[in-house]
Amino acid sequence: MSLANDLHLKPAEETERIAATLRQQLGDALNRRGLVVGMSGGIDSSVCAALAVRAVGAAHVFGLLMPEQDSDRNSLGLASRCAEALGISYEIEDITEILAALGCYRRRNAAIRRLVPDFQDNWRFKVVLPGGRLDSDRLNVSYLAIEAPGGAVRQVRLPPAEYREIVAATNFKQRVRTMLEYYHADRLHYAVVGTPNRLEYDQGFFVKGGDGLADVKPIAHLYKTQVYELAEFLGVPAEIRSRTPTTDTYSLPQTQEEFYFALPTATLDLVLYAHNLGMNPAAVAAELGRTPEEATRALRDIEQKRTATRYLHMPPLLVEPVLEREPV
Repeated sequence: MSLANDLHLKPAEETERIAATLRQQLGDALNRRGLVVGMSGGIDSSVCAALAVRAVGAAHVFGLLMPEQDSDRNSLGLASRCAEALGISYEIEDITEILAALGCYRRRNAAIRRLVPDFQDNWRFKVVLPGGRLDSDRLNVSYLAIEAPGGAVRQVRLPPAEYREIVAATNFKQRVRTMLEYYHADRLHYAVVGTPNRLEYDQGFFVKGGDGLADVKPIAHLYKTQVYELAEFLGVPAEIRSRTPTTDTYSLPQTQEEFYFALPTATLDLVLYAHNLGMNPAAVAAELGRTPEEATRALRDIEQKRTATRYLHMPPLLVEPVLEREPV
C-alpha cells in the first residue's frame, strides 16, 4: 500500500461536498446569511475563504486581515491579494494597540528578561524546539532564540514558568483576532469560519477561545497535503501555495515544525494517517524510510500531544446536564 496515494483527493468532488455542507450548516443549523474568514496569507485560511465563496458566493463572504507588530510584513500583502482575487469584501484591523493595552508585549517581554536581562523590546525572537527530536528520547524542551541587532541568534533554554508565561501572553493574539471575527459576524449576521486542518485539530495546535473557536470548521477533516490539493484546484495563488507554513506569531521567522511539530507536515500527515489506520511502528518505518525507533517516537509524540491538548476540545464541564424539560 502507499499511504501518500491513499491521501489523494478528488478535489472537485471534495470541494462540492464541503460547499454543500457549509450551505446546509449556515442555513439549517446556524441561521446565518454569510461567512467571516480571518485571512493570514497562509494556505489554510486562503483555502477556507475560497471554499466559503464556493458555498455562498463572494457577496456573502467577508475577509478579516489582522496584522500586529510581530507579523511577517509579507502576510498582509498575500492575504489582501487573495481576498481581491476571490472578489470578497475585506477589512484590515491592526491589533497592535489592542494587544499593547492588554499587556501582551509587556508581560511576554518581562518573562524573557528574567532569562535574558539585557533583552530589549525591539529585539527579535521566537520559541523553538530542538532539532533531531526523532533521533533520541529527549523531552520536548523549548528554547528561546533571540537576535540582538547586528548579532547572531543565541538560544536559551526555557524553564516551564517562563515558557507558560510567554505562551499565555502570546495567546492574546489569537483571542483578540477571534473577538474581532465575532464582532464582524454579529454586525453582518454571519458565521465565523475556523481554519484548522486535521493536523492542527488533532494535535491541539490552536488556542482555546482563540483560533480554536468558530462556528464551522470546513477543513478540520483534511490532512495538510489534502489542503494543498484543494488549494491548487481552487486557484489559490501560487505565492501562497509555495509558502512554508509558519506560525507568524513571533518576530523572528518561524516554521510550524520548529515550534510545535516533530516532522515536516507532509511526513507527519503520513504518520498520523498510519496511526489512525492502526499500523505498527515497523510498517510505518518501512513506508517512510525511517528506522522503527524513529517511527515509534513519532507515533508516541502524536499520542502525547493528543493527551496534553485534549482539554482544548472539551466544552465547559457542568455539574449535571441542563435539560430543556425537567424529568418527570
